[in-house]
Amino acid sequence: MPVDLDAAAFDAMVERALDGLPDDLAGLVQNVVVLVEDDAPADDPDLLGLYDGLALTEREANHAGYLPDRILLFRGPLLEMADSVEELEEEVRITVVHEVAHHFGLDDARLHDLGWG
Repeated sequence: MPVDLDAAAFDAMVERALDGLPDDLAGLVQNVVVLVEDDAPADDPDLLGLYDGLALTEREANHAGYLPDRILLFRGPLLEMADSVEELEEEVRITVVHEVAHHFGLDDARLHDLGWG
């Protein structure tokens, strides 16, 4: 049975996941905004998160003046997959780490090799 959690409590969970990133790693995240949307895209309704931007490994030295990259978390699919608040918190944490890893240029195959995908 999916977890029932209001938007404010879910947002707080996302903030805890972000606050849980190691300081030295979090300090390297640049020009990224984290957004929560209720639903995943219609073409991938089970998607939990998405990195929309240009990874640091792909940026040129003069990369400036661009809109922020985005990390999107999809509340509905995350709520649907969890059977408890504790499980949801862990899935949110994993999804945040996964999308931040994309910011650093790690693809899904490498994340899988590291046990995060």
